[in-house]
Amino acid sequence: MGKYEDVFRASTEDPENFWLTAAQGIDWDVAPRRALDASGAPFYRWFPDGRLNVCFNALDRHVEAGRGDQLALIYDSPVTGTRRTYTYTRLRDEVAAFAGGLAQLGVEQGDRVVIYMPMVPEAAIAMLACARIGAVHSVVFGGFAPHELALRIDDAAPKVVVSASCGIEGKRVIAYKPLLDRAIELAVHKPEKSVILQRPQEQAELGTGDLDWADLVATAPPADCVSLPANAPLYILYTSGTTGKPKGVVRDSGGYAVALHWSMGAVYDVGPGETMFTGSDVGWVVGHSYIVYAPLLVGATTVLYEGKPVGTPDAGQFWRVAAEYRVKTMFTAPTAFRAIRKEDPKGVLTADHDLSGLRHLFLAGERLDPETYHWASALLDIPVIDHWWQTETGWPIVANPVGIEAAPVKPGSPTRPLPGWDVRVLDPSGDPVPAGVDGAIVVKLPLPPGALPTLWNDDERYVASYLSAFDGYYLTGDSGHIDDDGYVFVMGRTDDVINVAGHRLSTGSMEEALAAHPDVAECAVIGVADELKGQIPRGFVVLKAGVSRDATEVEAELVQLVRDRIGAVASLKSVAVVAALPKTRSGKILRKTMRDIADGRDEPIPSTVDDASVIETLRPVLRREGPAV
Repeated sequence: MGKYEDVFRASTEDPENFWLTAAQGIDWDVAPRRALDASGAPFYRWFPDGRLNVCFNALDRHVEAGRGDQLALIYDSPVTGTRRTYTYTRLRDEVAAFAGGLAQLGVEQGDRVVIYMPMVPEAAIAMLACARIGAVHSVVFGGFAPHELALRIDDAAPKVVVSASCGIEGKRVIAYKPLLDRAIELAVHKPEKSVILQRPQEQAELGTGDLDWADLVATAPPADCVSLPANAPLYILYTSGTTGKPKGVVRDSGGYAVALHWSMGAVYDVGPGETMFTGSDVGWVVGHSYIVYAPLLVGATTVLYEGKPVGTPDAGQFWRVAAEYRVKTMFTAPTAFRAIRKEDPKGVLTADHDLSGLRHLFLAGERLDPETYHWASALLDIPVIDHWWQTETGWPIVANPVGIEAAPVKPGSPTRPLPGWDVRVLDPSGDPVPAGVDGAIVVKLPLPPGALPTLWNDDERYVASYLSAFDGYYLTGDSGHIDDDGYVFVMGRTDDVINVAGHRLSTGSMEEALAAHPDVAECAVIGVADELKGQIPRGFVVLKAGVSRDATEVEAELVQLVRDRIGAVASLKSVAVVAALPKTRSGKILRKTMRDIADGRDEPIPSTVDDASVIETLRPVLRREGPAV
């Protein structure tokens, strides 16, 4: 592909030619002659005159090219003891059958289908079936609370909901049907039908508007791929909104397919016949992009894993999966590796598995602290690559593109902006800041293919949320800096920059210092209200398994560590050792929730929380009413 600088320069100096060339990796019904339509700016559209079908590109074209017997998808479920494999031919046929079933239910091009599923192959099949007939899918994380599911049903107004009888969280079986029934009861919009996949762990009782998945596909004629405009929406994916109303991120078909296909080779170094294991969930953008669509678009094999990084049954499961399926590239969240490190600090469980095929470990989802980076690098002896992106962007903004040219790693940085992403750092007045100075991280418009063109039925909110802070720029909501070498350092969300007696301090820098302590498995620093200084930082740490030292001794060492690394100005005088930190199901620490509780606000617990009991245990500590553990 050439050197990074050459490729990046081509993407910024002649984006029209760059992206039309990238588009040649996709099979088009009508090939685009234009890359960018800027006539409706700031609502940009990519490949406006092209037509394609994303499902055809993900499945049929590989079968037609003679690779139908190659593995497309491997389902590995340690929580059920189940493994299944799907060749490209089998996956195409099952997708075509379910697409035919949806068509029999009256689902047409442009109709919405909400998918409320656990991590089973049928979740991916339902997504691809929607893409096949031009329906717009909206995946909601399985087990989401009924109220949150109802909000999404009302916003997307689906004709059909696809769900399962149950999901499995660790050792718990969670019945989905009662949650779905309650959500439909709460929703103003009523879907016409619900299709339920019956799982052996718990059978659901079907009502008058419900259909059994197996019965539906048994009589359905297979559906062909529908040719769609490149700007036709492929899916809606909801992300939390500040008003409580979820924001429906829209993903187009053509731009997304081109960007994902390009990223697989350039960023992840994965091609046809190679295996990628992404330890995430189809309910998140990572699952959409790098479990389902991107690996299939390039003809790779993707692993769909139903389980946790630890506890199902142990902290060696990711190594087992990587070894058994000869995974070349693994991608998961830093929190997964912190959990593995906490349970197996010395990484002894890797000894049981042949990891010689593993070439790259990619981590994203929240900031990769240097300690976790160094631990994983030393353990695996392969490149550990931090990269940064968002639900809204659909694919990485900043990464070390090993398929183009691997750059030297700087711990704490996801490296440099990828081609197509013009990343800047601005001060509150909108002026560029010098190298090394923190500010708001923004992207100069237009955003590249694959990024959101707008929000579902809400252009006004799209502009207000992302484009209004700085004219001509997309606001990422993250803060950080770019150094003299062009490396981007993402230090946290903009509201994680705290003001201590007039000094603007990054909580990410303090977390970096805490994580450097040899006894610390993971940590969080929040800014809490203070009458004298405006805000003061408070730290919370979880210790590694097997550490039995006195908590007060460790806490004192941590306070001193931050003082030594950042200086007295950091003013971190309170660090508490706690049993666990509250997280979302995707592994992000709920810092805002912690801050709200510490400041005395009784905000509702977010629906994305993985274990609400962790918050309740932490509540007296946050309010200084009780012991830390």
